[in-house]
Amino acid sequence: MSKPRLILAALLAAASPALAQGDGMLIIAHRGASAERPEHTLAAYERAIDQGADYIEPDLVATKDLVLVSRHENELSGTTDVARREEFEDRRREKTIDGRRVAGWFAEDFTLAELRTLRAKERIPSLRPANARFDGLYQVPTLADIVALVRAKEAETGRRIGLYPELKHPTFLLQTEGIDLVDLLLREFGALGITPQDPVFIQSFEIAPLQRLKQRGGGFRLVQLVKPEDGPADEPAMRYAEMVTPTGLAEVAKYADALGAQIDMVLAPDGTPTSLVADAEAAGLDVHAWTVRPENDFLPPMLRTGDDPKGKGCGDVKLAELLKAAGVAGVFSDGPLKGRSCP
Repeated sequence: MSKPRLILAALLAAASPALAQGDGMLIIAHRGASAERPEHTLAAYERAIDQGADYIEPDLVATKDLVLVSRHENELSGTTDVARREEFEDRRREKTIDGRRVAGWFAEDFTLAELRTLRAKERIPSLRPANARFDGLYQVPTLADIVALVRAKEAETGRRIGLYPELKHPTFLLQTEGIDLVDLLLREFGALGITPQDPVFIQSFEIAPLQRLKQRGGGFRLVQLVKPEDGPADEPAMRYAEMVTPTGLAEVAKYADALGAQIDMVLAPDGTPTSLVADAEAAGLDVHAWTVRPENDFLPPMLRTGDDPKGKGCGDVKLAELLKAAGVAGVFSDGPLKGRSCP
């Protein structure tokens, strides 16, 4: 057995179970139960809640008539049937979003009524062919739809279910389209009766929207997202790598409550923790790690089951155990983690 495998085996043997109800590590359903239903649909969110998720995560974009809806991106063709809809062919555009040229159909060019005519589809059918069976069944949900679902499930289950929205491309939408996602979110939360006392985190890869929320939001918990490469779209000269140094984390802690970090920043290739969690905690920040996915294609080689990229085993559970042992306060997951028994 190679040294990395020996280290990983030792870490897994020492890790405490990460999957029990109420064990302290938050399970955040990444776009809902997106390994089992097309992402960002009410069906995906409800399935995640039924599987025990503590929070569900809607990515928020806005329609032309300023309604918040949930899509992974403001470009719609990857997750809806818009490209096959002849009546919307003239809506196809090219836009430069956060420095990248993107062609397609964009939520901000559709009214809610128009968007309601579209149907969701699986974003990665080659890896999740079973999800494609549900293509065409679900509409694009609004934030209000998602809150109504959460409240219905809270009444059904008797437990609190959190919201963990991400603001997608807020600077682009503000500067190019005149759409202020921060203002829309706070206004919508007010109309829906959502307060900072509710289980809510608001996340962004950008800095200024979080700082504005800190100033205006009255106490909502805020999460700065980071990844190994690039930097915030609203601060082109800044790198995420700088933001996760002790000095950078101290600055982040002035406006955020937690760091949403890619798993590669939390765990070394052999499964041992990096210094990120300790450094973040020293600055007063929790760490939430993203994203645990069940398919082999998304897992470290040492945690895969078989050779099929679509194959699933217990690698996601074992990865969650390693993240818990590293000290993360929460983990984003595409599939169920709680209540699963793995050897």
